[in-house]
Amino acid sequence: MKTDDTVHTLPVASAREVRAQARRIAARHRGPLFCAVALHALAAASGLVTPRLLGGLIGEVSRGTADVTRAVVLILVFVVAQAVILAAAVYASARLGETVLAELREEFVDNVLTLPLATVERAGTGDLVNRTTRDVDMLSRAVRQAVPDTLFAGTTIVLTVGALILVDPLLALPCLVAVPVLWAATRWYLRRARDGYLRQSASYARITDGLTDTAEGARTVEALRIAHRRTARADADITESYQAERYTLYLRSVFLPICDVAYVLPVAATLVLGGVFYLNGLVTLAAVATATLYVQQVIVPVDVLLYWMNELQIGGASLARTLGVRGATPARASLPSPDTGDGRVELDAVSFAYREGHDVLCDVTLRVEPGERIAVVGPSGAGKSTLGRLVAGIEPPTTGTVTIDGVALADLAVDDLRRRVALVTQEHYVFAGTLRENLVMARPSATDDDLEKVLKALDAWDWVAEHGLDTAVGAGGAALSPAQAQQLALARLALADPQVVVLDEATSLLAPRAARHVERSLAAVLEGRTVIAIAHRLHTAHDADRIVVLEDGRIVESGSHDELVRAEGAYAALWRSWHG
Repeated sequence: MKTDDTVHTLPVASAREVRAQARRIAARHRGPLFCAVALHALAAASGLVTPRLLGGLIGEVSRGTADVTRAVVLILVFVVAQAVILAAAVYASARLGETVLAELREEFVDNVLTLPLATVERAGTGDLVNRTTRDVDMLSRAVRQAVPDTLFAGTTIVLTVGALILVDPLLALPCLVAVPVLWAATRWYLRRARDGYLRQSASYARITDGLTDTAEGARTVEALRIAHRRTARADADITESYQAERYTLYLRSVFLPICDVAYVLPVAATLVLGGVFYLNGLVTLAAVATATLYVQQVIVPVDVLLYWMNELQIGGASLARTLGVRGATPARASLPSPDTGDGRVELDAVSFAYREGHDVLCDVTLRVEPGERIAVVGPSGAGKSTLGRLVAGIEPPTTGTVTIDGVALADLAVDDLRRRVALVTQEHYVFAGTLRENLVMARPSATDDDLEKVLKALDAWDWVAEHGLDTAVGAGGAALSPAQAQQLALARLALADPQVVVLDEATSLLAPRAARHVERSLAAVLEGRTVIAIAHRLHTAHDADRIVVLEDGRIVESGSHDELVRAEGAYAALWRSWHG
């Protein structure tokens, strides 16, 4: 697995891994694949009868013994038979293709959903969106059209060449004149195409990423008057994409004309050499006519094969990028957490750096008892949110260990980790669906009474009842205010019922008085759970069992609100500053 040259976080599957995936798919669908190949072979075999009959008819005409009616009837029969069998072959291929495509899409979605949040954040949205949309579309085109057509073309070529040898091995020799040309051109093309199409796809990702950032930050761009910088970034991205597109176009503009010229050579060689052989009594006129028709007939499948070879390269690059998402998820052990665990969190000599040599957290040791509610405070940039991310398992520590009930987070299976620990930030998402669907995704077994109880505890029931649980929200539905979306997220948290909760300014979008009330309500709902609250508003810290003060990535104080105020240290200074 290697990393994309442009987007450095999400990797791209190697050609070997793509081939291995193709073999796994073929093994899983051995029966349908054999059926599709067999039907294509029968269709191709039926198509070989007409040239043979026409060649024989020419020979009979030259001898004055032609039975035209019989030949015409047989030709019609085999043409109809080929059409029927080909329709069945196309249906079998299409059904197999849709099945394989559905599996690939499901596997891709599963891989995307297991991506660590830190990986997604570092990659940016452009690359992931591009893989989810364009690469999946290109892969769909390859599976639905390129693979079935290539299968039929390849089968037809093999059978036609075989039939040509059966007619007369001597007449198969002129076909070889095109082999060196096609072999050299194809080898030249394939050695360059994969990297070219990967670069092309990566350039689309950079364009998407840049335009998304510009659109989402439009107000900031306008306020800071940096539109010219964003325009320059877009121009540079488009220029890079243009160069990538131009390179792949250059490959096609060289490869395809050579192939077109190579098509003519076997036909001309068969006619010329066949005539020479006939004049010297080495072959019959019927054999020359049949061989010429076979050579002419094989041009179409060869053309189809070479045409789709380009699409297969694009599809292969897209498959490599979609499979690469799997490689962005670090391997984790699948140790189950202790069934008797009660939510004890420990950080032992933990340090962390987003960039090597620039530690955000330095030698942090902290023990949070089951059911304890602690608040982490400190000046901006002290490392509070980073501490929360490490406890939630989003980032692994650079050094040291983070454990829950004695098990390192890195050793927990992903599903187990997410069941045990939940992180709630000030960024909340409302999914397209009903209010009920947005809530029960946290606990599918929850009843309407459960939803009402949790929403009332968070002071959200009044507006939910006014809308109705079956009201559509999200894209295309009723718009929720930021505060309502935040309450919805907190309700999901309460329904999920994790043992450890990390709150990173989870009520920041609520008015101060409402936020304080909701925090106290949430504390009641999460009674008995271990809570680590990243507090930017110090009233959040006031209600905690214990306050931990961070400065420059280190714990400098720890204690209750009253103890720390009396100590006249860093927390007391923050408290006085916050109160003005």
